[in-house]
This record gives sequence, structure tokens and C-alpha cells, in this order.
Amino acid sequence: MTRARMPRPHEVAAARRDPRLLRALTERQFDDAWRTRGVCQSVDPETFFPAPSEPADSAVALCRTCDVQGPCLAWALEVGDCHGVWGATTPRERRAMLVAWRAQVQRDEDAVDGAGPPVRDQLLTLESVNTR
Repeated sequence: MTRARMPRPHEVAAARRDPRLLRALTERQFDDAWRTRGVCQSVDPETFFPAPSEPADSAVALCRTCDVQGPCLAWALEVGDCHGVWGATTPRERRAMLVAWRAQVQRDEDAVDGAGPPVRDQLLTLESVNTR
């Protein structure tokens, strides 16, 4: 078994801009029953947990067709699951996203206490910048 390395700063910076992470942040508390509607329900679970030497391409491709990949990724980041494919991401991608996730969730909690804008406002600002 190999030990996972910490993500590099440029990987975390890229993760902060990843649309999958942004979707997970916006959908993290909206859908408690997401598991029942996942594409993964009709596929062998082993598909989503390939051996370290095997590619995860088929699992990621299936996830990309799924309507609940936002809540799925949010769940994986919330619990810190770094094994298998969740929300169309690989464990390596999620390690970088996890750093950005924890920072954003902390900012959201601070915003509830009046310390800053909520994530939805930040995402709307980001989307308007990206569409120009």
C-alpha cells in the first residue's frame, strides 16, 4: 500500500476553480436522498473502486452522466473519503479538493456568524467573471 502525498499548491488552486467542486459546494445540503438516484445503483460497485494500478476512466465516465454528482462529491469531501470514484473525481483529485473544501466550508460557517459573504454569492461572482 502506498501512502498518499499532500496536494501541491498549484493542485489546490486548480481544485478551487474546478466546476465539480463548485457544484458540490452549492448542492451539498439540498439532496439527502441522492444515493437512491445515482447511476451507480445499476452498476457493479467494484467499478468505482479500481485497483491502484488500474485506470478509473470507466467509473469517471459513468459519474459524468449522473444527475447527483454534486451531492455525491459533497458527501465524499464531507466525510473525507479518499478511496474510489465519487462525484466523477479520482482520489488524487479529491485530495486537492479537500483542502479547498475545508477552507470554503469554514468561510461559510464564518459567514453565518456575520464574518463574510456566503458561498452562493462568491460563486455568482466567480461565474460572472468566467463568462466574460
